[in-house]
Amino acid sequence: MNIELACCTSTLLSEIEHKELKRNDIAKTYALALRSSETTDWAKVNAAIIKRWSRSGLVFIKESAWSGKCFGMSKKEV
Repeated sequence: MNIELACCTSTLLSEIEHKELKRNDIAKTYALALRSSETTDWAKVNAAIIKRWSRSGLVFIKESAWSGKCFGMSKKEV
């Protein structure tokens, strides 16, 4: 059974607006969106991340999401 994130773009944009959520929280949702079959507007999402944190914040989120570090996993486990 596969479980996917729905409404990836709106979910990410909403979470980015919530100041109580940290970069690692967003990285987890970003990772789920990467694996979803649903289309994500990455330009909008990445622009919102840069606006809130910075370009280096985007790099941190992407690296954490792609590697699985955001879930405490190694790249092999992802």
